[in-house]
Amino acid sequence: MSRSVLVTGGNRGIGLAIARALADAGDQVAITYRSGEPPAGFLAVKCDITDPEQVEQAYKEIEEKQGRVEVLVANAGVTRDQLLLRMSEDDFASVLDTNLTGTFRVVKRAARGMLRARTGRIVLISSVVGLLGSAGQANYAASKAGMVGFARSLARELGSRGITCNVVAPGFVDTDMTRVLSDEQRASITDQVPLGRYAQPEEIAATVRFLASDEAAYITGAVIPVDGGLGMGH
Repeated sequence: MSRSVLVTGGNRGIGLAIARALADAGDQVAITYRSGEPPAGFLAVKCDITDPEQVEQAYKEIEEKQGRVEVLVANAGVTRDQLLLRMSEDDFASVLDTNLTGTFRVVKRAARGMLRARTGRIVLISSVVGLLGSAGQANYAASKAGMVGFARSLARELGSRGITCNVVAPGFVDTDMTRVLSDEQRASITDQVPLGRYAQPEEIAATVRFLASDEAAYITGAVIPVDGGLGMGH
């Protein structure tokens, strides 16, 4: 059956790859985006997840056009990297508000329909940085680590209603965000990865597609790394 899916931040990079993978599997996919022109082939809803009213309006539009959200992939996120002593209050708070509190907003709204239906799939896109830490990314790492506690709490809270909640923790992925790095920076990163390369967005998407499938019905509260071995043991 075709399900109603929402991928936040689904207009580029990992989010777009996830949206395409789920659409290819036969689902109806809505995406949120904040700016620019969204990709064709999806129900694209402009939404800033730091604004509760925009989140509510986005859900109303999705529910009207493709039904209640049965699968939610919380992918939208930002970075504002800076060393601790140079990091402003706004640098810290804005990243937490988008990455963690924004995830809370979209998950809470999706859970309403999932609880009534007694079924649902929630997948949060975290990062290996949330497990390993990264100099200059205390705000980003804190937001991504927070997703783990959030997801595991929800797994316990919602599991009896047939709702699973899992986390995917990508490593370094070949996207527009990482292509701006110099060759020297990219080489330094791949030297740390046992598989010796960046991930492709489609490799992250394949894991999300599995967690959203019937085959993963007995998996909840899991943190699945897709990082080429970078974070093993964490």
